[in-house]
Amino acid sequence: MSIFISYMILGLSLSAPIGPVNAAQLDKGIKKGFWHAWLFGIGAVLADILYMILVYLGVVHFLNTPFMQTFLWLFGAFVLIYSGLESILNANKVTISQDSNEDSLWKSMLSGFLMSVSNPMTILFWLGIYGSILVKTAADDGSANLFLYSVAVIAGVVIWDLFMAALGSVFRRYLSNRALSLVSILSGISLIVFGVYFGIRALALLYPLIF
Repeated sequence: MSIFISYMILGLSLSAPIGPVNAAQLDKGIKKGFWHAWLFGIGAVLADILYMILVYLGVVHFLNTPFMQTFLWLFGAFVLIYSGLESILNANKVTISQDSNEDSLWKSMLSGFLMSVSNPMTILFWLGIYGSILVKTAADDGSANLFLYSVAVIAGVVIWDLFMAALGSVFRRYLSNRALSLVSILSGISLIVFGVYFGIRALALLYPLIF
């Protein structure tokens, strides 16, 4: 049980650093409420599980080819910059009384999945972290406990998603309409910054191929 809890804490720790998914989830909670934010996070978790499976199967090595890395950085840049611009352009339309059911819960989950699965950092993250877990578990305990420890890591990620969704819904209750618009703009800027970074990484990979 202590090992299970330690891997759960690992999942929490891995999810805590603020990145584009966390920023977007917090923004979703402020705009739409708890359930939209939480399902956005669940969508991101599904992308995490997908990459965990790919790492386990060894397919992730294909994603490390220069062509695929360049494509993923560019696609991630497009998704983040588009989402950021949309958040900024719609900032003046965000109000406290906005109907939380205006967008479906499934759409929020799909948004979380697409943002996470298009994030190259997710691939590098799970390749490094989960790859290390595979090696350590196989060396120390054999493969029998690998599924259990994987569930523990995902459980930690889901707990963090619950926290972020709750945080966003709390902010929603106490922020004014003007403050909501400001948060939407700041969130959009944050996503654009991450998108530009992804674009720079893509250009860094393209430069040697072109020149």
